[in-house]
Amino acid sequence: MSDMVTQGRPRLSNQPAFKPRRRRRMNADRWIALGFILPSIILIAVFVYGFIGWTGYVSLSQWNSFLPDFSFAGFDNYAYIFKNFRFQADLRNTIFFTLFFIIAVVILGLVLAIFIDQKLKAESLFRNIFLFPMALSFVVTGVVWRWVLSPSTGVNLFLEHLGIHLKWYTSTAIFPHIHIGMIDFGIPAAVIPVVIAATWQQTGFSLAMFLAGLRGIPDELREAARMDGATELQIYWKVILPQLKPIMFSVIIIMAHISLKIFDLIYTMTGSGANYVTDMPGVNMFETTFKANYYAQGAAIAMIMLLLVAIFIVPYLIKSRKGDA
Repeated sequence: MSDMVTQGRPRLSNQPAFKPRRRRRMNADRWIALGFILPSIILIAVFVYGFIGWTGYVSLSQWNSFLPDFSFAGFDNYAYIFKNFRFQADLRNTIFFTLFFIIAVVILGLVLAIFIDQKLKAESLFRNIFLFPMALSFVVTGVVWRWVLSPSTGVNLFLEHLGIHLKWYTSTAIFPHIHIGMIDFGIPAAVIPVVIAATWQQTGFSLAMFLAGLRGIPDELREAARMDGATELQIYWKVILPQLKPIMFSVIIIMAHISLKIFDLIYTMTGSGANYVTDMPGVNMFETTFKANYYAQGAAIAMIMLLLVAIFIVPYLIKSRKGDA
């Protein structure tokens, strides 16, 4: 009798009735998720990595005329570019523009964030004023600052009454004027106005980043430092700034990415400039490819720009991935 009851009773420990159904549901969810992201994967593969591969292939060809010529040229286009006076000037301008631009954006953004973090009554007003330039494109910024810093208009009308005559972005002066290769290596005076315009637009971004970081630091850390006898300057130097290092690193990487591929601001504000004192690789690539029809050389410049950006971006991505892991 007991055997009959045992045989008719379901054996719960050896019959996982719901596991196959759960597995089928999980597999279905994975296929649905893959179906949603598959179009994006295909588009990125074609229009990003596919075009990067195509650009690299063209840069190794002899297509330097209006008619396509995909004969293999090796690295001849790259060798020609690095021996070219204009591209050497581009590298010089990029170095100093990137250096001054990043320093100015980081320092101004941090100072303004600390200023706004002091619980001001008109905090929202100041925040909107400093964030407003981010709503403009670099094209608009270039046109506006071209007029503001023009030698015959803008602020120069006021400076001339004071006996000050500045050429701004029309100047060809370079200091300290060290001859390296085919160029005079130094700080082009005409790059400084471009740095001013770019800093004016992008400081709002670093301000927002640093302000968010400051608001995320617990007040207990500051109070503990004050109880230990630290001054306000020591609190910011020893307590606050170390907490902001990850944000500062992110701002530097993003600003470096913007500066290395800058095009629209330069093109609308100064162009290449006299003797290429404000020329950048992006402008050079555009004019070489679409005005002079030297497609292989333009592709080579584009690949060099990609490499310069990757030098900054790849270490940042690797570090971020390690931090998440």
